[in-house]
Amino acid sequence: MIDGILIGKGEQQRVVAIHPQLANRHGLIAGATGTGKTVTLQSLAEQFSRLGVPVFVADVKGDLAGISQSGGDNARVAARVTELGLTAADFTYAPCPVTFWDLYGEQGHPLRTTISEMGPLLLGRLLELNEVQEGVLSICFRVADDNGLLLLDLKDLRAMLSYVADHAGALRATYGNVSAASVGAIQRRLLRLQDEGAEHFFGEPALDLMDLFQTDEYGHGIINVLAADRLIRNRTLYASFLLWLLAELFEQLPEVGDPERPRLVFFFDEAHLLFHGAPRVLIDKVEQVVRLIRSKGVGVYFVTQSPSDIPDRVLGQLGNRVQHALRAFTPRDQTAVRAAAQTFRPNPALDTAAAITTLAVGEALASTLDTDGSPTPVERVKVAPPGSRLGPITAAERQALMARSLVAGVYEQAIDRESAYEVLKMMAEQAARGSGTGAGTGAGTGSGRGAGADRTGGQRRGNRQTPLEAMATSTLRSLGTQLGREVARGLLGSLFGGSRRR
Repeated sequence: MIDGILIGKGEQQRVVAIHPQLANRHGLIAGATGTGKTVTLQSLAEQFSRLGVPVFVADVKGDLAGISQSGGDNARVAARVTELGLTAADFTYAPCPVTFWDLYGEQGHPLRTTISEMGPLLLGRLLELNEVQEGVLSICFRVADDNGLLLLDLKDLRAMLSYVADHAGALRATYGNVSAASVGAIQRRLLRLQDEGAEHFFGEPALDLMDLFQTDEYGHGIINVLAADRLIRNRTLYASFLLWLLAELFEQLPEVGDPERPRLVFFFDEAHLLFHGAPRVLIDKVEQVVRLIRSKGVGVYFVTQSPSDIPDRVLGQLGNRVQHALRAFTPRDQTAVRAAAQTFRPNPALDTAAAITTLAVGEALASTLDTDGSPTPVERVKVAPPGSRLGPITAAERQALMARSLVAGVYEQAIDRESAYEVLKMMAEQAARGSGTGAGTGAGTGSGRGAGADRTGGQRRGNRQTPLEAMATSTLRSLGTQLGREVARGLLGSLFGGSRRR
């Protein structure tokens, strides 16, 4: 019986496998389109599940959903099983337990977070803001935090932006300058984001991360499949969501050191989208998360075309490598091939650079971490196939799985509780009524609470409060004990001073 997560077999049937206790040292699956990356990903995810490790993976083409169904009808899979000499102890045709998720709620259970949990840094990147606009957005978050206003969905953020713009003068001394042009630009980006369907992602009930850590009745880890074939069209939203999820895992999970097997394995497909155009501060945070999340028991596996898509500081953290074929038709391609070859520990019996361009579909160069944590020499292998179905599933099969999943009915109904939008709307209505009353009666003629008489007998102050006084008064009335408690903020949002609500 093979010990570990089998990648494949090389010369003389030498086994190349990932040791479960080192699987949280992260990994890379790279290769040109059509060389077998998705099949490798499916095979690894399936084996992690059989070990009792939950998995999260994005299905960007719609063909990973077949992991929920038993295989056995593919002649090429059967031929590879025979070629590798896999026994019943090492390979079986069987489905994996799956939970389907979808930001749009169409092909899986709705998956949401709040504006506050996303934080200003990731949201700024999602909206493609410049530095000045990001500053205005962070002011908006800070004003909301300081006054206990919940930013849950897009309408909350729009209302908060409008308030900040309308009271820029009163806020300037405490928070800094707020440009009306910047607020207008952010509002336009929010409208575009809403038109792209992102409003379904922001709101409640927000995802409970523990729902990703489920096992079935046989102890197999649930594979959480994010339906991303529509989401991938908005590449910035796709990358921002996965990075947010990774950051939330890092922040919320306790330290566990080096467990016998990971608590969760996270496959980041189309990983180049995470780093394309990202500011240095964001890449720094990604590096930090990747470096430290290992001690939380989470293994992160980046899936992309070339290792050069990943910044060196992140690439250096990836201990388990699977490199499918790369094409070298241009000088730039040839440089990428040489760079990919240099990321492996050399094997005297193998010309790594030459092999990368001659690998057949289903072949790869692989290197894993040995039991002492050192990388093994690179090996040319034939990749082990999955025992689940290759390819998509039918709509009926998907609906049947969703109906009996562990989270069926938990996230389907959206909740819209009182938050910044409602509180600010009430403030505006109160201000309008107060202004009308003052104009009709004249100063000093009212009585009772609305008259605002000074208890010491001094001159009445009048109805109109400063913007911050009005906000504080209205927030206290509306939110009660929520005043003074900072709004939830994810790890990446904390760059601007927010803290996580426990």
